[in-house]
Amino acid sequence: MLTNVTTPLLGVIATAVIGRLGEAHLLGGVAMASVAFDCIFWLFGFLRMGTVAFTAQALGAGDKTEQRAVLARALLIAGAIGLALIALQVPLAAAIFSPMGGSEAVTTAAKQYFFVRLWSAPFALANYVMLGWLIGLARAKTGMAIQIFVNLVNMALMAALVLKLDAGITGAALASVLAECVGLVLGLSVAWHILGGRLGLATAVLFDRERLMRMLAVNRDIMIRTAALIAAFLFFTARGARAGDVTLAANAVLHNFTLVGAFFLDGMATAAEQLCGQAYGARDRTGFSRAVKLVLGWGFVFGVTATLLFFAIGPWMIDVMTASEDVRDVARRFLWLAALAPVCGVMAFCYDGIYVGATWARDMRNLMIAALAIYLATWWLTQPLDNTGLWIAILVFFISRGGLQAARYPALVKAPFA
Repeated sequence: MLTNVTTPLLGVIATAVIGRLGEAHLLGGVAMASVAFDCIFWLFGFLRMGTVAFTAQALGAGDKTEQRAVLARALLIAGAIGLALIALQVPLAAAIFSPMGGSEAVTTAAKQYFFVRLWSAPFALANYVMLGWLIGLARAKTGMAIQIFVNLVNMALMAALVLKLDAGITGAALASVLAECVGLVLGLSVAWHILGGRLGLATAVLFDRERLMRMLAVNRDIMIRTAALIAAFLFFTARGARAGDVTLAANAVLHNFTLVGAFFLDGMATAAEQLCGQAYGARDRTGFSRAVKLVLGWGFVFGVTATLLFFAIGPWMIDVMTASEDVRDVARRFLWLAALAPVCGVMAFCYDGIYVGATWARDMRNLMIAALAIYLATWWLTQPLDNTGLWIAILVFFISRGGLQAARYPALVKAPFA
């Protein structure tokens, strides 16, 4: 949870630094490119989740060789994906920015930032792996410290390059590249220390066909699941845009409530990945069941607390985020729906972590697609309610994700512990 808090702070600093340049098209370009990177890196989030699961399972099984092998295999996959993104940067930029419809100046600035920052892809994705590996080894504090350090370095470099050296938007992008490089060097140094200076691995172990194919299959299914999740939120934004500028702006303000709740609940999901993964690897049914109960119990505590907090200070938060009275009025009208998002999404986040820890990725993928279908059907049925119907649909999406996974859980948990 503490690690996640630094992520939105980084975005705030980037906006503030570029905003000091006084050029609206530069700020718009960074915002547009940042959305692109959010989606790209989110899509490859399986590199962290899958690594947590496989590492925790190896830890539970007491297999130190496999712990090293998981790290090496995941780093190879991250490097390959990162290099592929760099090689495809021109068609990728065209596919991303052309449909966005930004002005020529904004699009040019976005591409300028995009082409530089994309060089951070191999390092950023490798850092996903390093964070996942450390969490999988139950060294979350170490992973947190490295992640926070990387974000602080990024902020410092960005301020120095943009404000002191006048490097402009290129400097902001270069800061991210350098920070990710520093993070990877630090992460590998920590891994070297943990493994007692033994990073090497026999080729036969590294390219063990069965284990490598299993890792690729799990990562594929998590990626498809994530693509469905991204599609759900893009659909929400697109439908809100059709309701008019004021409604779109109000939804954007309220969406921050769901994001804040998600940052904290994602901490519970990560805990579930490690705890359930370790118990699964040890074939410890009692430990697995205890981890599930702990995660769900604490998840509901945080979810209910966040919902009550949003009800209490929501109007004040809306006033802070927008000065437009029209947007404020519309946002207050739908605040009660946005405030319900954390408590409605508790089971979805917690069971995501449980399923990832046990590497039930295929079932998680299929249930996510089913939940997406329920979401779209709910929106279609509630169209007469306009924006209220859209918010009801997204809440039903959260509930159906968790509900479907809860219903499937009893059957899945029997097999590995039989």
